[in-house]
Amino acid sequence: MAIEHEVETTGLVGWIDRRFPLTSTWKKHVSEYYAPKNFNFWYFFGSLALLVLVNQIVTGIFLTMNYKPDATLAFSSVEYIMREVPWGWLIRYMHSTGASMFFVVVYLHMFRGLLYGSYRKPRELVWVFGCAIFLCLMAEAFFGYLLPWGQMSFWGAQVIVNLFSAIPFIGPDLSLWIRGDYVVSDVTLNRFFAFHVIAIPLVLIGLVVAHLVALHEVGSNNPDGIEIKAKKDPDGIPLDGIPFHPYYSVHDFMGVTVFLIIFAAIIFFAPEMGGYFLEANNFIPANPLQTPQEIAPVWYFTAFYAMLRATTDPFKIVLMIIVALLGLFALVRARGKWKLGLPVLAVLVVLAMAFTESKFWGVVVMGGAVISLFFLPWLDRSPVKSIRYRPFFHKVFYGIFVLAFLTLGFLGTKPPSPASTLIAQICALIYFAFFLGMPVWTRLGTFKQPPERVRFKPH
Repeated sequence: MAIEHEVETTGLVGWIDRRFPLTSTWKKHVSEYYAPKNFNFWYFFGSLALLVLVNQIVTGIFLTMNYKPDATLAFSSVEYIMREVPWGWLIRYMHSTGASMFFVVVYLHMFRGLLYGSYRKPRELVWVFGCAIFLCLMAEAFFGYLLPWGQMSFWGAQVIVNLFSAIPFIGPDLSLWIRGDYVVSDVTLNRFFAFHVIAIPLVLIGLVVAHLVALHEVGSNNPDGIEIKAKKDPDGIPLDGIPFHPYYSVHDFMGVTVFLIIFAAIIFFAPEMGGYFLEANNFIPANPLQTPQEIAPVWYFTAFYAMLRATTDPFKIVLMIIVALLGLFALVRARGKWKLGLPVLAVLVVLAMAFTESKFWGVVVMGGAVISLFFLPWLDRSPVKSIRYRPFFHKVFYGIFVLAFLTLGFLGTKPPSPASTLIAQICALIYFAFFLGMPVWTRLGTFKQPPERVRFKPH
């Protein structure tokens, strides 16, 4: 028996319901959306990401009221917001701190999905939408980074845009098209401003809505990786489910309270976070004639930046050997001509690497590190979803992967050296080996049998 969503028929709400699905939408997605009753700490971060998104939109609107997207006025307008606009400093710090906290909660939200197999069937599309949100968020942060028009903003944008010039044939024209000029200039600032405040937020909001709709269509995952829709009572209500409201709305309110305390502490006591949230060089007006001693992106990009920087000519040779071995392995496993696609692709990639510069392959490695996440639902072949019921060595692999990613993030904040470059290369190989080896290692070992019902302890 399906759950029926009754609607109001009298009063103002009834008048609206006859013209707009207000009550039925509320019941379907909130008060009668049944979520697993064994959610834990890791399930705070989805709602926190939504909270920070709202914070970024609201504070961004107020900032644009006084910001001037003009190369001669941008920096001074930011200073005007900080010093002259009533509570402007608070709004600016809420926005800058919110940018970093957005990535904190999104990274933790994605890690939870990795732990409990939230990307597995039937939630593949939920995961793909989530990865698209992450990619969109990176673009939003990149476009917004130029707007203060400080030294690091200017030169960071210059370096990142110049990366596109490494693409064979179309690279120089593509980087020129992105900048709108031969160097980062007023034209670049204006188009980055348009992307940051209009284009990307519209796409981001659309993806968030699609993410939530897809999630509520298939239902939420849980730490046990059990589908609660498989066991329902005579009324069609999952036996292991509870209404999202009021149970998880109150649950999430507690998480929001703790988060806001931390958020406020950063804003009022350490808005720069030792230079990780706001770099010292960005308090200096952009000077096209003076390059900072060290140009590095904000902390949430440093892991991918470290991969880019680690792709040297010797490392390119290592990558060529690895690709060739993967092609040979695919050739050995091929049992018909129709399966020769991967070996042929490997040969083409090796030839392309031989005749192109390492800078281009650094861009490919950096982009591939993000794109790999999209394929996670089809790479993981484990018979169980949750890490709770996987072999111990699976947990070790997850730990090594996280350690490698954190190491890359740390190295990306430091000046390059032979030792750090070597470590970054090893960590980059571990990062990609985690994904490429998934079809093999996720099947191995002795798996525990998941329970028929979710494990839950009242608290």
